[in-house]
Amino acid sequence: MSGLKMADVSDKKMTRRKAVAKAVISAPAVIIRRIRHGELAKGDCLAAAQAAGILAAKNTASLIPLCHPLPLTHVDISFSFARTGLEIVSTVKASYATGVEMEALCACAAAALTIYDMAKGYDKGIVVRELRLLEKSGGKSGNWKSRVLERH
Repeated sequence: MSGLKMADVSDKKMTRRKAVAKAVISAPAVIIRRIRHGELAKGDCLAAAQAAGILAAKNTASLIPLCHPLPLTHVDISFSFARTGLEIVSTVKASYATGVEMEALCACAAAALTIYDMAKGYDKGIVVRELRLLEKSGGKSGNWKSRVLERH
């Protein structure tokens, strides 16, 4: 019989964990400019996206069935702009027996979807792309960094 099993982390060491993830929003320059200057009809898009990302990180175990609920110690959501794009980067930390990669990825996804929701009235063709883990540290597997080359 097949089924699902949550990983048993009861014998794993409690260590400091950190994960960094990113997502990219691609949209026409006029929309990116409106986001940057807080000129969307629904209000401050970046503040809403930060709040959504933090909430998503804190509630990852409610969204992803086999994730452990984690006592997060830090969540940061930051943004950087290009003419037709916006990069979202999340950093999540905890001291626990399992990693925070899923929390960092959920944070970026929720922030990106919040931006899409707030800007879709201007253009429904906005694209969320490149959701991925950039790095993680801590735990038995140690440190890891993405080898995917950045495109700028």
